[in-house]
Amino acid sequence: MKIDGKLLLLAALQSASAFILQPPQSFSTSLAADATSAASKIADASERLQSALKNSGASGPADIDTIFEASNPVTAQGGSLRTWSFATPAIDRVLVMMKTDGRPLNADIELWQGPDNTPQKMRVYVEDGNLRTFASLIESPGGQNAIAIRNTATMEYPLAASVEADVGDSGAVGAITAGIADVVPRTVQGGAVFTKPFDVNVGSVQVMLKTDGRPLNARIELLQGPNNIKQVIDIYTEDGLERPFFAIYATPGSGNVVRIVNTATMEFPISVVVEPYMMEDVGAGAGGHFILG
Repeated sequence: MKIDGKLLLLAALQSASAFILQPPQSFSTSLAADATSAASKIADASERLQSALKNSGASGPADIDTIFEASNPVTAQGGSLRTWSFATPAIDRVLVMMKTDGRPLNADIELWQGPDNTPQKMRVYVEDGNLRTFASLIESPGGQNAIAIRNTATMEYPLAASVEADVGDSGAVGAITAGIADVVPRTVQGGAVFTKPFDVNVGSVQVMLKTDGRPLNARIELLQGPNNIKQVIDIYTEDGLERPFFAIYATPGSGNVVRIVNTATMEFPISVVVEPYMMEDVGAGAGGHFILG
């Protein structure tokens, strides 16, 4: 009976404690840590790009190879997929760069925004990924965006890829697009073809395509000689005004021609700007050399 009495007393005390107000519990979350980490990564990228651009000593446009070497490229083996996600809405655009050790480059690039939503995608082919570094700006307004790069070649053709965010005052993205902002675009109707040749002293060209808000479907080719395609980009954009296409094509040597085909129907015209990006001193008097083929 004494044991039963103690058990009853203990049960009564435990039931009474259930009605006592407990102090509020604190729960930790990783959102603040993720935001701090993202801000730290953006600041590191800004400092890295600023240092690279200052060390290059160039007063003109930013050199793509310099930016690529200052970034942290990752290797994508043949058939593999690499993704870069950024949840912060502070990033409005990213610079996508790809390079190989001299072998051909074949890749698919997609912008993911939410589940099963791909507002922009492109298919890239480069004959020599070391001589002609691929570089393109992808607009990513809003949050929850991701860049996906798939190496569509076989395992014998790896590539190095880098995705750098627009970090405001870093000077990288601003220096890239500064020379094309005030150029009057040319209208290319659906199904039409536009070509523009460049002199031997043009080291690279910049291409921008946009629409009035309609979808954008186009094919951009870099040719060097008759039917000698060096680089091809097939581009689709859901909204050509919100997400215009911008890329830089390296044009070493002579006989370079940019050909743009509006693969949409006549109801979907596009505005095209094709201008020199970086100039080079070439020729016999400057000690340069010509590359053809």
